[in-house]
Amino acid sequence: FANEHQKFRGGDRVATFQWDGAVIAPLICYDLRFPEVFRIATRAGTEIFVVIANWPTARVHHWTTLLAARAIENQAYAIGCNRCGADPNVAYPGRSVVFDPRGQLIGDAGGAEGVLRVDIDVESLRQYRREFPALNDMRFVGEKLR
Repeated sequence: FANEHQKFRGGDRVATFQWDGAVIAPLICYDLRFPEVFRIATRAGTEIFVVIANWPTARVHHWTTLLAARAIENQAYAIGCNRCGADPNVAYPGRSVVFDPRGQLIGDAGGAEGVLRVDIDVESLRQYRREFPALNDMRFVGEKLR
């Protein structure tokens, strides 16, 4: 919608890094529409997704719904940092949010500039994955079931 394809080239891998003992995958807003990208990151050990966005007000429901879905299906934290304000063509709602691995909204910055502080409990996430080991059954098309 913003003609990003004219200025940016799509990536060919998912990046991850470790910070404070957790595996983090930085992603961009358009990636939210491709759950397979998040699955690849999960397979690489991601526990926290950080999605930087330029998501418009007209589709704010998609923003929060897709972030929650990516948290639930990957049993991970999903942090979304979105733009607020407006440019000459588009309004942006803010709504920087954090969802826990169960898809519960645990932080919402609202519509203005600000700082959102949320405690992330990585050990609790790991315990949840042990108690409900759905990710053990993750596979991609063509892979054999265990």
